[in-house]
Amino acid sequence: MSEPWQLSAVDQAAMIGSGQLSAIDLVNAVLARIEAADGDINAVVASNPDAARLAAEKADAAVTAGKELGPLHGVPVTIKVNADVEGEATTNGVAAFKDVIAPGNSPVVQNLLDAGAIIVGRTNTPELSMRATTDNPLHGLTRNPWNLEMSPGGSSGGAGAAAANGYGAIHHGNDIGGSLRFPATACGVATVKPGQGRVPAYNPSAGAERGMLAQLMSVQGIICREVKDVRLGMETVIRHDPRDPWHVPMPLTGPDIGRPKVGYCRNSHGFPMHPGIISNLDRAASLLEAAGYEVEEIETPPVIEPARSWFSVAMLEIQKTLDVIVREHCSPTLQDIFDGLYKMSNIVDADGYMMGIADRSRMVRDWNLTLAEYPLVLTPFLMRPAYPSDFDETYEGLKELFDSAIYSFGLNYLGFPAGNVPVDLVEDMPSGVQLVGQRWREDLILDAMQCIEDATGVMAHRLWERQASA
Repeated sequence: MSEPWQLSAVDQAAMIGSGQLSAIDLVNAVLARIEAADGDINAVVASNPDAARLAAEKADAAVTAGKELGPLHGVPVTIKVNADVEGEATTNGVAAFKDVIAPGNSPVVQNLLDAGAIIVGRTNTPELSMRATTDNPLHGLTRNPWNLEMSPGGSSGGAGAAAANGYGAIHHGNDIGGSLRFPATACGVATVKPGQGRVPAYNPSAGAERGMLAQLMSVQGIICREVKDVRLGMETVIRHDPRDPWHVPMPLTGPDIGRPKVGYCRNSHGFPMHPGIISNLDRAASLLEAAGYEVEEIETPPVIEPARSWFSVAMLEIQKTLDVIVREHCSPTLQDIFDGLYKMSNIVDADGYMMGIADRSRMVRDWNLTLAEYPLVLTPFLMRPAYPSDFDETYEGLKELFDSAIYSFGLNYLGFPAGNVPVDLVEDMPSGVQLVGQRWREDLILDAMQCIEDATGVMAHRLWERQASA
């Protein structure tokens, strides 16, 4: 049998429920893996092993007593440090927030706990969760387990590195411009950025409500090694919570439409897409065809248009809500990055903000019409290979990173669900493709991702083989 920490969450939950594996043995195995492997990686930046072990003992007692078990009973999970866990600090990677103690659990955390999950640690994020790499003065730099010099992505870089390196099977993250999918492609793991309103979101520690576009773009999600675990995690975290007025309570699985048509878009919008990225896209398209999907190369509505709106309309909101915090509490590095974002932006005024939000509906409508004909659209995600952890610390690197990722933040601006699944290595580092789906059809995205993973294998297993032979 594989080591307990290597098992999928699906298998972990089944084995605990059947008595083949105890929750305490599983939690101890995961904690031991973190202790042994995280020194150089720094993905898990806070933990309470005693509390985790106590929760595992209670989970085992429930199995012995024959009690009804949740779908994640006894399964270890991690939570990003920007989501509230009652009694713990919600630092968001900022030293000034190190004493912000959550008065309650955020909905995504509460849903995981209600399903029986056990929190084994908190994962790292950049300051204010506003970088495509993961570093901050409070918790330090998180490294990519495939190559310590390379970025694990951001802002959920701690979650992505933890997933790849075996610190449990399910990891919480969130996404406003690519913060689930950057770490997924960088670390060779799987995720789905849910559509707006899919997963309830709220932090009891928050002192104010977020801006309108932040509410429309930001989502909570799950990063895992295996697609089936992303599905299991999402089935759990979508449970309704009335604290989120945007949330729509509905099941993960929609009506059966068989294998939907897939539109395949290779348009790089002027960016010199790396040949290895193109090869992975072509391979993913071929694998979907082999699995029974009808794949047709198409041109989508312009993704560069919502990407530019992210920079002009959303950046006004970001500037008005976050800039004062950045200047007062954050590092010179993040301040320089914000200055670089402003330099890349054509920031609108208040009238432009109102008209921009109105025009967003037109862009969503255009994509809705395309997705009505092609319920899935295969696109690039990051059109360049993996990047070093300090890549965004120069203006040139920051601009290249965003130019190569318009399919990331452009889709966030419109609120559509989008998954990322690894395909193969590019320049000896993981690389994934993106699947965009209709609203409320994350299940179709997961189905297609599963077909790709079934053919390519779980990429983290290749990492572990590499580590074992080193």
